[in-house]
Amino acid sequence: MEARLDKWLWAARIYKTRTLAADACKNGRVSINGAQAKPSRTVKEGDEVTVRKAPVNYTFRVKQAIENRVGAKLLPDIYENITAPEEYALLEMSRISGFVDRARGTGRPTKKERRALDNFMDDSAMPNVFYPD
Repeated sequence: MEARLDKWLWAARIYKTRTLAADACKNGRVSINGAQAKPSRTVKEGDEVTVRKAPVNYTFRVKQAIENRVGAKLLPDIYENITAPEEYALLEMSRISGFVDRARGTGRPTKKERRALDNFMDDSAMPNVFYPD
């Protein structure tokens, strides 16, 4: 069985809407078996789909090509998550230091965020070397 890539990404709950899935394909964030894929590309069982959601590259092995959305409990029958553990370590690092990069349009940092940012930048700018007097 085969399915359109954008429909499969939506049905497998990797993207919230089919439009978001199609936009990700058009912008080059989705590949099948290492090759860039358009939204209309067909997905079949055994394909490896790589989805780049910054900062992580998620990799899924297709078990079943579907076009209708299924419940979250049925997802293990649809795909196998084969994302490398190093990618999840990247995600954790970005969560820890997430206050450094502010999303555009979120306004100015609060006083607490500003102090945390200053402390972080001071600690990272100074090498951990002791200079005796």
